[in-house]
Amino acid sequence: MVYSTNPDFQYESGVEEKNETVPPRQQKLYVSLDKRNRKGKKVTLVEGFVGSTEDIKNLAKELKSKCGVGGSVSDNTILIQGDFRDRLISLLQEQGFKVKRSGG
Repeated sequence: MVYSTNPDFQYESGVEEKNETVPPRQQKLYVSLDKRNRKGKKVTLVEGFVGSTEDIKNLAKELKSKCGVGGSVSDNTILIQGDFRDRLISLLQEQGFKVKRSGG
């Protein structure tokens, strides 16, 4: 948009506002195991994180390093390669998150 004759027009830049990260004790995370569309390989998913993308990436980095495996972040979901449900639940609870096991 370069110019508008409408006096009530409000320009939106398209830049998303940063989400504020909710304190860990106020967040409820769900840890589940998934192997669909992954050629039979298991991955552990951590869902339900509320906060900025930078904070979720930092949390994912910390979890990956403590488990000694790879992973990624997409759509506020942390993906950890392998079945690490029990270890992730204990690590997240140590940080103050409310964690619930989801799925089978």
